[in-house]
Amino acid sequence: MKAIMKVAPGVGNVEVREIAEPQPGPGQVKLRVHAAGLCGTDLHIYKDEFRSWPPVVLGHEVAGEIVELGAGVEGLTPGTRVTTETYFSTCGVCRYCRAGNVNLCLERRSIGSAVNGGFTSYLVVPARNLHTLPDNVDFRTGALTEPLACVVHATLTTPTVAPGDVAVIAGPGAIGLLTLQVVKAAGAIAIVLGTDADDHRLALAAQLGADAVVNVQRADAAAVVRDLTVEGLGADVVYECSGAGQAAQQLLTLVRRRGRYVQIGLFGKPVAWNLDQLVYKELTATGSNASTPPSWLRALELMRTGKVRTDLLITHEFPVTAWEKGFATFEDRSGIKTLFVPTD
Repeated sequence: MKAIMKVAPGVGNVEVREIAEPQPGPGQVKLRVHAAGLCGTDLHIYKDEFRSWPPVVLGHEVAGEIVELGAGVEGLTPGTRVTTETYFSTCGVCRYCRAGNVNLCLERRSIGSAVNGGFTSYLVVPARNLHTLPDNVDFRTGALTEPLACVVHATLTTPTVAPGDVAVIAGPGAIGLLTLQVVKAAGAIAIVLGTDADDHRLALAAQLGADAVVNVQRADAAAVVRDLTVEGLGADVVYECSGAGQAAQQLLTLVRRRGRYVQIGLFGKPVAWNLDQLVYKELTATGSNASTPPSWLRALELMRTGKVRTDLLITHEFPVTAWEKGFATFEDRSGIKTLFVPTD
């Protein structure tokens, strides 16, 4: 079967290779991949900015169907439509695992970076990782469960937003547009920031319910925030979803005193950040690393009830053999969410 692989350390070194179809071991399940989403992390692996263990098949945003059960797996049926959590293994005994924070385990190994992922035809994962897709969620939209679970972890599992809050979201890519929908579902007022390159994304943000969208190259974001906040003091919470240093700095100026700054996007490199603002404004600053199991359950419920639309974010679909075209949609920002599908 054909697979998009990081074949060696260093910048680039991604190619399509023919690999053997995997077989499930004890406690594992074999999935037929129907769709897999391209994530910024995949680009960071391509650029050697995120750790990987090559040779490894990329892709961790996956939806498919069960085709084979490993020894000892019970309660699952071939043909069931599923999505999968990304942690292939964790130690299970460290303070983070025992507290339920498996995303922080120092021994964590994930599909798509340490273990073969979903940019191929078949995938083997632990049975415990699977979630059945709701009847009204197809494979394409179900492939976005993972990024939505990451957003849920950043906003709800770790409570950072409350009804009536004014939230500013920098970066109207897939993560930013998912964050917009989650904070709106939580009862917040949402302002989405972008640039000239984001005009089509900002239009979609308005369609998805943003209370205001701002092109920061053409309008004064601070004025918009002042108009929508109590006494013009600034946003209650800001979410950096773009992975751009300038956006991070701007959000520090838009958040109110004793407000909350949440970093979701990855920069891939050090950025300049005025930490004095944390002192002067007495800010609470948090990061959000991937997801935890409870966030998957909430993500699937948001999709089932239609409070979050993932279908509107999908702009491109390519076979795995056209991986370069798919990666280009991310680099040139022509798309929002790109999917890869198997060719076998």
